[in-house]
Amino acid sequence: DYDEQLMEDYLEEKEIEADRLREDIRKATLDISIFPVMCGSSFKNKGVQPLLDAVVAYLPSPLDVPPMEGLEPAGKGSENGSEVTAVREASDEAPFSALAFKVMSDPFVGKLTYFRVYSGSIDAGGRILNASSGRTERVGRILQMHANHREEEETLYAGDIAAGVGLKQTSTGDTLCAPDAPIRLENITFPEPVVHVSIEPKTKADQEKMGVALGRLGEEDPTFHIRTDEETGQTVISGMGELHLEVIVDRMKREFNVEAGVGRPQVAYRETVRGEARKVEGKFIRQTGGSGQYGVVYIDMEPAPGEGFEFVNKIKGGSVPSEFIPAVGKGVEEALESGVKAGFPMVDVKVTLTDGKYHDTDSSEIAFKVAGSMACKEAARRAKPVLLEPIMAVEVTTPEDYVGTVIGDLSSRRGRVETQEPRGNAIAVQASVPLSSMFGYATDLRSNTQGRANYSMQFDRYEEVPGSIAAEIVEHRTGEPPAAAA
Repeated sequence: DYDEQLMEDYLEEKEIEADRLREDIRKATLDISIFPVMCGSSFKNKGVQPLLDAVVAYLPSPLDVPPMEGLEPAGKGSENGSEVTAVREASDEAPFSALAFKVMSDPFVGKLTYFRVYSGSIDAGGRILNASSGRTERVGRILQMHANHREEEETLYAGDIAAGVGLKQTSTGDTLCAPDAPIRLENITFPEPVVHVSIEPKTKADQEKMGVALGRLGEEDPTFHIRTDEETGQTVISGMGELHLEVIVDRMKREFNVEAGVGRPQVAYRETVRGEARKVEGKFIRQTGGSGQYGVVYIDMEPAPGEGFEFVNKIKGGSVPSEFIPAVGKGVEEALESGVKAGFPMVDVKVTLTDGKYHDTDSSEIAFKVAGSMACKEAARRAKPVLLEPIMAVEVTTPEDYVGTVIGDLSSRRGRVETQEPRGNAIAVQASVPLSSMFGYATDLRSNTQGRANYSMQFDRYEEVPGSIAAEIVEHRTGEPPAAAA
């Protein structure tokens, strides 16, 4: 269907050269008319070389695809001081631009930053600008990685992929560019972690090593977070699921020789508001002679679905001096880190600063920050706070005999089955299930289907927790039964 002349030659049983076939397969692949499929086994090293040859022969080179677009900082030609769209051609003569797509810790050379050059060239020892952080760094060495060995390179050109040594401040997704031609390429967006577990070293000797190991692993994986719980003093690690965190703990043992004990997984709940609160006062006044503190603010709070957090300043007439308004915003933001219902972070909230009062001598940033925080807490209590839980998109592939059992099990976990579709000789069941119900699901699925089904799961969205379950969570979290709704 793609090349009529080739079809005619085939039907006439003429000899067809391999190069001609490759050329037509490449054209059809670039046109997205066909999708070449290669068979092999990387474990047994079968078919690996033909696959690599096919990548070179059939997939598009940088010249076959549109040039990379990015955003340049506001300049003389930009309107409203906003960033302007710019293009980087895949040419060695264009200004240097690259994207860091992976960070790894190497026991011999330290931190390795893998990047792909989209335009221009870079020499080993050259200085580059990290457009994402605004810092300038020096690329000490450039290594081209070849499985279990590496080659040092003096220069990289457009289209090359290599690892840089010496980029200490660069993270996954950062744009690297020439200092005199800054550009920010499209960012990689990483989802927030949804599962937390506490982790403790098994021996005193493991204590210091664990900190180093977690730091290195956190650099490599942007979806893996580490924090210290202020109440318990425990180290808490967060990731995208049970398996993700199990792999992290296993890597600590294998690569860093750190033995650690892990607590039970905890779900990353969130809080938000469903109602509105108007003209809520936050007052912080300490006047006992001498230098005092004085700050009064009035705020409105309302839901802002999908917005995260939005702070709007509607002060008129200077009732709060402009130099104190950022402090109010910071106080509100810090208050949202610990919600009023169960202490989980609050999201999807809009806070509007409408009015306030100040004192000529006693007002300060601290006073307005505390006032903003107090007003935010009180507004959240009045605006019908609710708990949100992470909902996972789950797909189970099972033989037809077990479809009923699988659907029944998902329903018992508060899951909603959305679609069923045949896939080969099996059925794929798609469902939305709360993460809190999915712990231990792999074992239950194996026993329910005699090991013949498998599943995949990824974070989809947050939804409100049903009332009875929310009450249990609040009581477990705070140790007190929740107050009856007004």
